[in-house]
Amino acid sequence: MREPSFSYLNELNEIQRNAVTNIDGPVMVIAGPGSGKTRVLTYRIAHMIRMGVAPGHILALTFTNKAAREMKHRIESVVGQEANRVWAGTFHSLFARILRTEAHRLGFPNDFTIYDTDDTKSVIDEIIKSLNLDKKVYVAGQVRSRISSAKSNLITPKAYAANEDLMAMDRMNRRPLIYQIYEKYVAKCQKAGAMDFDDLLLQMFKLLYQNPDGVRDKYQRQFRYIMVDEFQDTNYLQYEILKLLSLYEGSPRNICIVGDDAQSIYSFRGATIENILQYEHDFKDVKTFKLEQNYRSTSFIVNAANDVISYNSKQIQKKIWTNREEGPKIKIIKSMTETEEGKRVADTIIEQKNRYNLANKDIAILYRTNGQSRIFEEALRRYNLNYRIYGGLSFYQRKEVKDLIAYMRLTVNDKDDEALKRVINYPRRGIGDATIDGIMQIANDNDMSMWDVIGRIEFNARAKKSIGEFVTLIQAFKAYAQSHDAYQTALYIAKHSGIVDQFKAEGTPEAEARMENITSLLDGIQEFVEDDELSVNEEISTDKSMAQFLQSISLMTDADEDKGEVDTITLMSVHAAKGLEFKSVFVTGLEENLFPSYQSLSTPDQIDEERRLFYVAITRAEIYLVLTYANSRYQFGQMRFNDPSRFIEEISEENIDAITGITREESRPAFGEPKLLGNFKKPGLAAPKIDASQFKPSPPESIRKGQKVLHLKFGEGEVMHIDERNVATINFPQATDSKEKRIVLQFAKLQILE
Repeated sequence: MREPSFSYLNELNEIQRNAVTNIDGPVMVIAGPGSGKTRVLTYRIAHMIRMGVAPGHILALTFTNKAAREMKHRIESVVGQEANRVWAGTFHSLFARILRTEAHRLGFPNDFTIYDTDDTKSVIDEIIKSLNLDKKVYVAGQVRSRISSAKSNLITPKAYAANEDLMAMDRMNRRPLIYQIYEKYVAKCQKAGAMDFDDLLLQMFKLLYQNPDGVRDKYQRQFRYIMVDEFQDTNYLQYEILKLLSLYEGSPRNICIVGDDAQSIYSFRGATIENILQYEHDFKDVKTFKLEQNYRSTSFIVNAANDVISYNSKQIQKKIWTNREEGPKIKIIKSMTETEEGKRVADTIIEQKNRYNLANKDIAILYRTNGQSRIFEEALRRYNLNYRIYGGLSFYQRKEVKDLIAYMRLTVNDKDDEALKRVINYPRRGIGDATIDGIMQIANDNDMSMWDVIGRIEFNARAKKSIGEFVTLIQAFKAYAQSHDAYQTALYIAKHSGIVDQFKAEGTPEAEARMENITSLLDGIQEFVEDDELSVNEEISTDKSMAQFLQSISLMTDADEDKGEVDTITLMSVHAAKGLEFKSVFVTGLEENLFPSYQSLSTPDQIDEERRLFYVAITRAEIYLVLTYANSRYQFGQMRFNDPSRFIEEISEENIDAITGITREESRPAFGEPKLLGNFKKPGLAAPKIDASQFKPSPPESIRKGQKVLHLKFGEGEVMHIDERNVATINFPQATDSKEKRIVLQFAKLQILE
């Protein structure tokens, strides 16, 4: 008989090899970034098969179907077609497969329906209506999220009603009857023979816990070896299922989890870092292997990652290291404004491409919130640099942005049929598709605009009322735009169209992300209105109207179509970047209240997660890492001044090269000292501190040559010259790019100092 080949073990370092070959009993593999985690995971399964374990006895759980496919492909490269018999897939897909065989034991048909999010919301809407509850208070999306959270924490409707903390929170949010909706929702799903995504986990738990006809024993015998990838991303319910399979009496206890507590960044999805922190306590005889050698990044990046994560109090101790040559130190770019930040990032990208011969695809720009992409998209477009938004749409192609812009377009031009079709029933106002199709047909037949049609024809009573309200709304927008600038008009439209109210009422993470994009659009319009700087060869324009703004972005929106470019700069949120790597990475918007997020400042645990998110961001870089922040940024229509992020200060001096426009204090916190709320010392990074509430612009006509003036963005300056067009040349010593700015006095906000 031919001896099995173990040549693949030669590709592993000593720690990796030990993690691969120790296949019996509970194992924990702590895999630092760039440490060969995927190779260890797949070779471990291949090694089991080489050692005689039947592939059908191996359960390999992942979080994406893509990861499962890649895993099988890699295993196949070692052991051949046997890899296809491994139970490899996502928690949901594999548990759905089991439930297709066993659901009848729980009172469901084996061919049960799987409800998606829209199905779930529809059922919840019906229940809310049947209980005569206010749909504006009991928003289906929020109720669904509440029920999902309860299921993920093994809280039944009965337990929910008995939990005083949950009930008190619901009463505080004026939704005391969620427990009744939950109870009715569960009953409706059971009656309909349907499970939602959360049920695929919850019913799997029930199946194993209740153990009808010894079904748990059956699957303990089936899955003699269990592997879990990205274990730090599991929620409470997923871990409880794993314990039922591997901790109960009779289990072979051959479970291996692979993950990194330092990359636990999905608590908003229900993931809990406590699972990986508690694993050694739950499995007393666990063998732990720490993959600390990083094969991806240079030593300065690796050392910076160690610096930062050392400030977290809850962690499994490890220190990643690398043999890679040092490469350049980390560069930090300080900008006066977010627009300048975008320009400086684009300038640095061009410099890197020319100096280091980087392709666009070697470069990534990361940000904390998706709304930040607008600034970088506009800067890259001006330089004709190809880019793509990873895991999402270009800013001006996002639905909520296009919806608000459609209202603006219709306000400026009521003959814009495309804009009208987009918003006539958004947010929903009871104008059906048949009515809209009828309006379009009449408009086409009579060579009229749809706006002209709806003002001339009769509708049934319900449609007449809804269309009348819509016409009145647009007329109000048009009247308002006549006497207000683009920002005031856009803010008025956003508030009165119902778009903002809809997202606020929904209250889900998705709605919050959409609201961030609306806010970013409004901030961009405010910047357009308040921009008083004149570029070289630029004509002076006194027009700050909505029409002028729409013209200024028309080329940007036209350029948003995906050209199928292969060599593109990648723009993405840090959350989306997990698992990826690039030669050059820009981590942007590193300011207090942005990164870390203002929503995370209430507890040390939330700050710790933000720090883990930053750790993930910087370890995406292979060679070049640039950190950027802006002293001022438009937020919610106002100029805000933020301190640089605490995470910048946590990186040791020896890992940093160029710090544009920053003066560092000599005293620094002791290495490893956790910066918890209450004892955080703000970074010693100089920034022009201007109290916007005390800033009082002087009349433009009073500005004279030689005067000292104060500008919100650029700080103190001296008026050097005023030309015949009333454009002032002012020297601002604190400006981080060109010191001399040409300011249009008609729009200037300058306070005379002397």
